[in-house]
Amino acid sequence: MAHSLARATLGLTQPANVDVPKISFSAKDVDVVEWKGDILAVGVTEKDMAKDESTKFENSLLKKLDAHLGGLGSKRVGLVGLGQSASTTLAFRNLGEAIAAIAKSAHASDVAIVLASSESIPNESKLNTASAIASDNRYKSDSKKPVLKSVDILGLGTGPEIEKKLKYAEDVSSAVVFGRELVNSPANVLTPVVLAEEASKIASTYSDVISATILNAEQCKELKMGSYLGVAAASANPPHFIHLCYKPPSGPVKAKLALVGKGLTFDSGGYNIKTGPGCSIELMKFDMGGSAAVLGAAKAIGQIKPRGVEVHFIVAACENMISGTGMRPGDIVTASNGKTIEVNNTDAEGRLTLADALVYACNQGVEKIVDLATLTGACVVALGPSIAGVFTPSDDLANEVFTAAEVSGEKLWRMPLEESYWESMKSGVADMVNTGGRQGGAITAAHFETGTCTQGQLLVNRREPPFVDEKVQWMHIDLAGPVWNEKKRSATGFGISTLVEWVLRNSS
Repeated sequence: MAHSLARATLGLTQPANVDVPKISFSAKDVDVVEWKGDILAVGVTEKDMAKDESTKFENSLLKKLDAHLGGLGSKRVGLVGLGQSASTTLAFRNLGEAIAAIAKSAHASDVAIVLASSESIPNESKLNTASAIASDNRYKSDSKKPVLKSVDILGLGTGPEIEKKLKYAEDVSSAVVFGRELVNSPANVLTPVVLAEEASKIASTYSDVISATILNAEQCKELKMGSYLGVAAASANPPHFIHLCYKPPSGPVKAKLALVGKGLTFDSGGYNIKTGPGCSIELMKFDMGGSAAVLGAAKAIGQIKPRGVEVHFIVAACENMISGTGMRPGDIVTASNGKTIEVNNTDAEGRLTLADALVYACNQGVEKIVDLATLTGACVVALGPSIAGVFTPSDDLANEVFTAAEVSGEKLWRMPLEESYWESMKSGVADMVNTGGRQGGAITAAHFETGTCTQGQLLVNRREPPFVDEKVQWMHIDLAGPVWNEKKRSATGFGISTLVEWVLRNSS
């Protein structure tokens, strides 16, 4: 994420230039003994490490390396454990991450990767295996002086198909780095206007296929986005509503999709301020993790340029702050579809911004919507820090996205949309409240987004249409857990790989 901003920020901190280094990924048919470079990394399972009675490796590749240790072309050889077996995308991504860390610590310029038992991988799986190994975004070093220049993947075939897969992995990795750095940026640097500028840069970079519409507060007011503007009202940093539209360079459009991301560049909680142990207010820069996933996906789609699919990338960017102009507990806001919402908790603000964003998305004529948000701590309690919760009434859409996630290696878990829980969302003075009780908080938050307990079933006290049109397939992904790696104290770029894969599966 390279910035060229002249404006002063709070604390005078200027954005760092994070230019993604260019690393060449290649599939080569080279004898491991003859490959020349800094590190030859060998992925091994427990079975591969078995030895015979004379303590020699039984695995043919390891036996060959053992016999030529004095005359190898590689300066170093490293064995990287894959556990008992390796057959999943996640396992090969973890291999890539481990090798990337080794390369970085050794200041290696040229690295090769080979699997000790690559012959055991079915031919139809070798393309995806190579892509998974190459896709780890840590190859895109965050060092000020990146060293790694090339990664050769050996033993998994060669040719245009695998090179295409590696190029795809490179494009997605670049997008993940971009999304990760958006989330890592502090809130005094990444304000709503800066997020909008980053979105506009994507459109200008890929202007042949992506256009940008950025709405200011007055334009949002004209569209009657009272729910979104209510959240933004307290901040000195004005809101910016972001809409990028991807259209293929040629050919007919067979599918229209929308990706909607929560874009709270900082969330204080408002008058229901975040307090006490575990409130994580100091980390609330990551409350725009959903928008980072959406904009990261836009960057990758702009590079890949899939045919036959139109994609709308939508973010209602703002801050949730405290001031005399801010939204109060007990206030009633009116969304752009006319639905009235009693605000019983100002810290349940993300769903208020998403309400207007979802109405806007439906107005673009899309057939499917996936929204992503760091929406609830309840989902983190339920699923932990590594798994995102998925809510959708559509089995077809669930199958599509989960299939994409299997390819990307990102962990999702489908959660129930329990109809009886909607009772806690009813208001005596408005169409609905913005939050139910503590129990089932992730579920009631998802219910809020459609404005209905399940799509197609009307609410008893609903006088206006739901936020999501009943003809549109909708999914909500709560990524409050996996958006952030607490051990590394860094963002993960979660969601981008799955979104890109899903869009491609909807293309012709």
